[in-house]
Amino acid sequence: MGIGNRESGIAHTRLSDNPTGALSVRASRFCESRIPNTDSRQKGFTLIELMAVILLLAIALTAVTFSFSKSLHTARIQGASRDLVAALRYTRGQAIVKGQQEVLLLNLDNNSYTAPGKSAVQLPKDMTLRLTTAEQEVTGGNSGGIRFFADGSSTGGHISVLMDRREWRINVAWLTGDIALEEHPE
Repeated sequence: MGIGNRESGIAHTRLSDNPTGALSVRASRFCESRIPNTDSRQKGFTLIELMAVILLLAIALTAVTFSFSKSLHTARIQGASRDLVAALRYTRGQAIVKGQQEVLLLNLDNNSYTAPGKSAVQLPKDMTLRLTTAEQEVTGGNSGGIRFFADGSSTGGHISVLMDRREWRINVAWLTGDIALEEHPE
C-alpha cells in the first residue's frame, strides 16, 4: 500500500489481484484539496474592488494636488519676497560702495518697488505690499522707502508681502541695516 500526491489532491493507491493473475493499480480519492479550483472561478476583479481602488486613487490624487498647489503658492510668495530682499541688499551695497545715501522706493498702489538705478519691479496682482518705515521716508499716501546710509545703517522698518492669509515679513534693522526675511504663519 502506498500514498501518493496527484495534481488534484491526495490519493490512496491500492494494489489488487486480478482474476487473470495480473496486478492492477487502483487509485481512490479519500479527501478533497483545500486549494480552490481556479478553473471554475472567473478571473478578474469585482465591481466593488474596482470602485474601492478608484476611490483610493481619487483621495490620493486630491491630497497630492492640494499639496502641490499649496507648495506652488508658497514658492511664488517666497520668490517675490526673496527678490525684494535682494533689492534691499543691492540698495544697501550701493550706499556703501558709492559712499552716499540710497533709497529703495515702494509704491503700494502699484505693488511695485524700485532699487537705485534699476527699473520698477511689479509684484503679481494677487500679492500685496505693506510698508512700515520712518515718517520722513513716507513720500505720499501709499508710497515710501527705506533709506540706507554710507556706513550701512538705515532708517529701518519692515516690508510685508501678503498673499491670501500668508505673510512674509522683511525686517530692516535701523542701526546695522541688516535685512532678514521671516514667514508669519497663516
